[in-house]
Amino acid sequence: MPETIKLYDAAPGVAVVAFNRPEVANALSTQMGEELIAAWTELAGRADLRCAILTGEGRHFQAGADLKERNGMTDEAWAAQHKVFEAMARAQLAVPAPILAAVNGAAMGGGCEMTLLCDFAYAAETARFGLPEVTLGIMPGLGGTQLLARSAGERRAIEILVSGRPLSAQEALEAGIVNRVVPAGELMEAALETARRIAANAPLSVRALKRVVRQGHALPLAEAMALELAHYDRLFTTADRREGVASFNEKRTPQFRGK
Repeated sequence: MPETIKLYDAAPGVAVVAFNRPEVANALSTQMGEELIAAWTELAGRADLRCAILTGEGRHFQAGADLKERNGMTDEAWAAQHKVFEAMARAQLAVPAPILAAVNGAAMGGGCEMTLLCDFAYAAETARFGLPEVTLGIMPGLGGTQLLARSAGERRAIEILVSGRPLSAQEALEAGIVNRVVPAGELMEAALETARRIAANAPLSVRALKRVVRQGHALPLAEAMALELAHYDRLFTTADRREGVASFNEKRTPQFRGK
């Protein structure tokens, strides 16, 4: 059983991954990195998974790397730990179903990067965001620079990164780091409402949409449109497409099976 995270199903097809070190603001330790690799790998292999929610236990989302654990680390130990964190980020990106971050508190450093690694994010009004690595003599190393530039634009991303200043939830919304800001008491219900809606849709379509948007973003337009059409051509031959059209005409809820 994992000790630094919680992994459970909140609804049919909806899994929750929760950072679970509330006594230290859910700081990212080597053990948490290893347990997240296992969790994301497990979820990536689940055919029934429709959506995952990433959140934090307690008042914080995730305050970045555990600096007490890192204090006095040799360069070799630091590098070895970061390899774990790099594998953790790759495992998160490899989950084929959408991942929604429900940011309930401080999301700093690696916590902000893991928010950006999610497909989209909701935040509590009290949440705070930041990539303060520049104040520690380092820089983001889990995709933060590239993902922030894609969401906020180059000029705003450079300002945020080189200043190291924290952002309010509203500023994170304006920067494209989060999609929606809600009262703290309504955050998980808002996330679950969206996750349930995703879970009710055709799962092959949902996974194809995530893949096409993610992969197509890095391609020239003509190649990206060809990628889209390849998936479109595959989807209209599926049983779920036939079920979707039939249920619409019969005025009933579709029963998608991922086939």
